[in-house]
Amino acid sequence: MVKKKVCKSCKIFVDGNECPICKGTTFTTTWQGRINIIDANKSDIAKKMDIKIKGEYAIKVRWRECRWIF
Repeated sequence: MVKKKVCKSCKIFVDGNECPICKGTTFTTTWQGRINIIDANKSDIAKKMDIKIKGEYAIKVRWRECRWIF
């Protein structure tokens, strides 16, 4: 199973080559947990995570992917 890619700055799941929120192109597949925000204005969790747009988000995103080189 292939993991979905996540925007590193917004934490939103992305299908294409550009983030729909920040227009960024930096993604990762190293994330944990997911949350669906239906109404960002009414959600306490969205306010804590500073989410303003509905969508599917990763809860924890790893900024650097570690790769061991031998």
